[in-house]
Amino acid sequence: MADRKPTLDELRKRFDGENSGRITHPPFKRVAEMVFNKAGTRAMPWSGVPTLLNAKHHPVDHSAPDFGDLQVALTGLPMDLGVTNRPGARFGPRALREIERIGPYEHVLDCAPLYDLRVGDIGDVPFVSRYDLEQSHRDIEAHINRIMDAGVVPLSVGGDHSVTHPILRAVGRDGPVGLIHIDAHCDTMGITDGTKFHHGGPMRNAVLDGVLDPARTIQIGIRGSSEYLWEFSYASGMTVIHAEEIETLGIPEIIRRAREVVGDGPTYLSFDIDSLDPAFAPGTGTPEIGGLTTREAQALLRGLKGLNFVGGDMVEVAPQYDATTNTVQAGATILFEILSLLVFSPRLRNG
Repeated sequence: MADRKPTLDELRKRFDGENSGRITHPPFKRVAEMVFNKAGTRAMPWSGVPTLLNAKHHPVDHSAPDFGDLQVALTGLPMDLGVTNRPGARFGPRALREIERIGPYEHVLDCAPLYDLRVGDIGDVPFVSRYDLEQSHRDIEAHINRIMDAGVVPLSVGGDHSVTHPILRAVGRDGPVGLIHIDAHCDTMGITDGTKFHHGGPMRNAVLDGVLDPARTIQIGIRGSSEYLWEFSYASGMTVIHAEEIETLGIPEIIRRAREVVGDGPTYLSFDIDSLDPAFAPGTGTPEIGGLTTREAQALLRGLKGLNFVGGDMVEVAPQYDATTNTVQAGATILFEILSLLVFSPRLRNG
């Protein structure tokens, strides 16, 4: 902001007295003018109706949905009937809503997404049954289709990762989309225990349904003992980057590859919280050591600025396995990073 150190008198003149609450640096001033009211105060993050990222509460009557002028609909998908290990991700959306202080400013990307976009928390998908996995997937697909029909971009919170299959069926209904998938697991296994709709198979299902382009899919952070289940990823032409490669490749090279794989076509972003090392996010159903740090995850996401994102999700937060709120805090912050990317998406800039 300044090439030389100001004197004490200069600092007092600029920042003390009647100027003590004034912000003049243009990027900071722009955000402050949106956040602070004329009295110089801002909303208390712990007050009001808890919403995802403290977004505007915009409840929707699902029998006659009205999304108003929203550009982005934040929505909860509290369903974990597809888990292969520990349940509990059904509590993810509620837990993320309870995190009281995320944003408003993303300083690396220089945006304030809740102010730069018209964003609302529209509530959760209306599930018909708490017991029926396949019906729940149909409910999710119908829910996301309603959002898409209104020309709004869906940004969802799960729930287990099986929810991404019905989301992609809606998002890719007019043609297959690309995918940046950040996870410990490829999630491309087949039928197990009599069903293919579990959380280990959404990306495979989406490809076979013709809504996901495997050639424009990159999976980042893959690790653990389930590698033998991911044959489909390699056979279909997906790009897989294992966690062991992150240190040798480096985040900038992974960003370059991701941007190369998806190109400028419509792209979906799916972030499984178990991509983070359990030191940072133990509250999940299938934790795997050796994962991303939160700093690496943020750097990776920030490097995707300008891609043509048409939606995204944050999944697999199971808060009861974390005695702290660290997992939920990480999940909410990652959700904020994804929302920040939407500020720069051609889908929204041109929409």
